[in-house]
Amino acid sequence: MDRFRLLLVCMLATTLLCTVGFRSAPRENGVEHRNGIDEAHYKLARQLIERSIAYLRTQQDEATGGWALPEEGKPHLPGISALVLTGMLMEPDIDETDPGVKRGLDYILSFRQTDGGIYDRVLSNYNTALALSALAEVGRPDAAAAIKPAQDFVRSIQCDSQVGPDGKTIDKSHPYYGGAGYTADSRPDNSNLATMLQGLHDSGLDCNDPAFQRAVAFLQRTQMSDELNDMPYADGSKQGGFIYSTSPNNQSVGVGESKAGMIEETMDDGTSVSRLRCYGSMTYSGFKSYLYANLDRDDPRVVTAFEWLQRNYTVDENPGMGMQGYYYYLVTMSRSLDAWGSTTITPLKPDGTPGEPRDWANDLIDKLASLQRSDGSFVNDAERWMEGDPVLATSYALLALQHAID
Repeated sequence: MDRFRLLLVCMLATTLLCTVGFRSAPRENGVEHRNGIDEAHYKLARQLIERSIAYLRTQQDEATGGWALPEEGKPHLPGISALVLTGMLMEPDIDETDPGVKRGLDYILSFRQTDGGIYDRVLSNYNTALALSALAEVGRPDAAAAIKPAQDFVRSIQCDSQVGPDGKTIDKSHPYYGGAGYTADSRPDNSNLATMLQGLHDSGLDCNDPAFQRAVAFLQRTQMSDELNDMPYADGSKQGGFIYSTSPNNQSVGVGESKAGMIEETMDDGTSVSRLRCYGSMTYSGFKSYLYANLDRDDPRVVTAFEWLQRNYTVDENPGMGMQGYYYYLVTMSRSLDAWGSTTITPLKPDGTPGEPRDWANDLIDKLASLQRSDGSFVNDAERWMEGDPVLATSYALLALQHAID
């Protein structure tokens, strides 16, 4: 093979890793579907998906084409409509010619701003990033034209070289560096950062772009491992998973924040110390973001995060949070393990020994089958983070299912 052809092959391999994540070879046991799904589970997932989409179609606003519209006078959240459309557009027989999809896209694009963002007054990063994922699924010229400005907008929100709320320049040593919040002036957190990176990844931004590489710095500072994290709140911690942010607010920079509260950890000298507790949705978010940044599978940051996921594997709750943020947890889990590319995950017992490998996609499908309501919707009785809204919860469940069978 000449040098030019060798270079071309290498470039193609790198591009595939950047755009679709890691993929494992199909298992040699007769399974025809992705992620180790057997035929019975595939058919069940198809039924759940079709019923979810049928429900979501009934919830689309006739006048605007959007979903989950606000009360009069309050800002719209086009990102929720983008979540609905992203899940629908992953269906092979649904595209931008679908009447409901067309009206939904028109609704989202009606919120394009002169700064390139796609939002209505609030949560500009969150809404724009979710819109990117939906717009990348279609070929409409107006959708394509909105992608580059929207990418540039969310990248401009990422913390890099601005003056922070503490009056200090956000350089690589600052706790905010590489993170992203709801808006340009809000403190960064892992949920907003992961949503931003998901939108950039889905819309085709190269994984070597500085936005992904800057994000790694923030991610590492929210990973609770003394060996990896240079922040004081991680001193002595051996958890390995992720917390929410390096800071609870703009007035308390660098003290860390976890929505799961605190946990007692035993230090090397035998003493017990309270440390910020890792939890499932943020650890899958951080793990997935590492993959999108193209970190090697054997990178200590990736390995340590994955070990936390193995120790805390479940589809029954959001580990560390119970049912709070449960459907967000499921979609983040499904996207992460789909990107990881293994059909199974091997849980680790408390003593660190491996348990029986689990076909994670089959587990997820079985769980969602037990939760879908008669009208095709899903809802979380733990209403935190808006999951009491069946449109949002159903959108998350739909996306989790789509990535499980993708």
